[in-house]
Amino acid sequence: MYELVAAAAAPITPGTYFGWGDVTIQSGNLVVIIVMIILFGLALVLPFPGGKSRK
Repeated sequence: MYELVAAAAAPITPGTYFGWGDVTIQSGNLVVIIVMIILFGLALVLPFPGGKSRK
């Protein structure tokens, strides 16, 4: 039981960071930004459903 409590109270290790000059970003945030850019691009390219049937 003590091992479980000790593991839960252990400090969380920091994530992986990428840096380009003055810009530093965590890998998890970079993945979220890339997915958002992909979804935005798909929203621009894909047509609205039923959009061409209007007169």
